Amino acid sequence: MSEGTPASGALTGRTALVTGASRGIGAATAQALAAAGAHVVLTGRDARALEAVEDAIDASGGTATIAPVDLAESDGIARLATALAGRWDTLDILVIAAAYLPQLGPVSQIDGKQFGQAITINLLATQVLLASFDPLLKRAPAGRVIGLTSSVGAAPRAYWGAYGATKAAFDTLLDSYAQEVGSISNVRVAILDPGATRTQMRARAYPGEDPASVKDPRVVAERIAALLAEDFENRHRERIAG
Repeated sequence: MSEGTPASGALTGRTALVTGASRGIGAATAQALAAAGAHVVLTGRDARALEAVEDAIDASGGTATIAPVDLAESDGIARLATALAGRWDTLDILVIAAAYLPQLGPVSQIDGKQFGQAITINLLATQVLLASFDPLLKRAPAGRVIGLTSSVGAAPRAYWGAYGATKAAFDTLLDSYAQEVGSISNVRVAILDPGATRTQMRARAYPGEDPASVKDPRVVAERIAALLAEDFENRHRERIAG
C-alpha cells in the first residue's frame, strides 16, 4: 500500500470519532479525516483546544462536532456513545489516539498515582470505548478501528516500564477485539505505531531533543487517512516511517 494523502472526498459520508483530538497526532488526524470528507467527532478534555481544532476544520471546508469527555470517567464515554447513537445510526471510524505518559523511571520507583492514571487512560478507557461503540461500529457498512500504540509495548525498554506495560496490554486488548469481531462483522482493526513524532508527549520524554529532528504529526495523520481510504486487512499492524 502506498503512503500519502488520500484523495479529497475519499471518506465522504463517513462519521469518525477521534480521541485525544485536542492536540498532537489526534488533532492532526481529525483534520486529515475531515479533509478527506469525513464528519469528525472531536473528543478530549480541553474544550477550548477542541474548539480550535474544529475552527481549523471549518476553515478548511470540513465538518466536525466537539464532544469534551474525560476518558478517565467511564460514564462519560457511555454518555458520549448514547449521544452519538441519538444522532447517527452508525460509527464508521474510531481512532484511539489519546494516551497518558507517566513519569519515566525504574520499575522499582514507579509513581503509583501516575501508573494508575496510565492504566485508566491507556487501557481501561480503551475497553470502555470498544464496548460502548461496538454496536455502532458493527452497524456501519465497514466499521474501522485504528489504535495508536508504542514500540515500548512490544519491545520493553528500561525506564519505560509503566507506559510500556499499558501499551502492551492496549495491543492485546485491540488484537483480541479484532479476532472476536473479524468473523462475525465487517469491523476491521489496525494497530499503528506512529514512531518518533513531534508531540508534547515526545517532548516530555526527550526534553533535550531537537523537535525538528522528528516528523510532524501531520505525517502520521495523512498515513492514517490514506490507510482508511485504501482499506486494510483485519489485525493490520504498521510502524509509520518518516
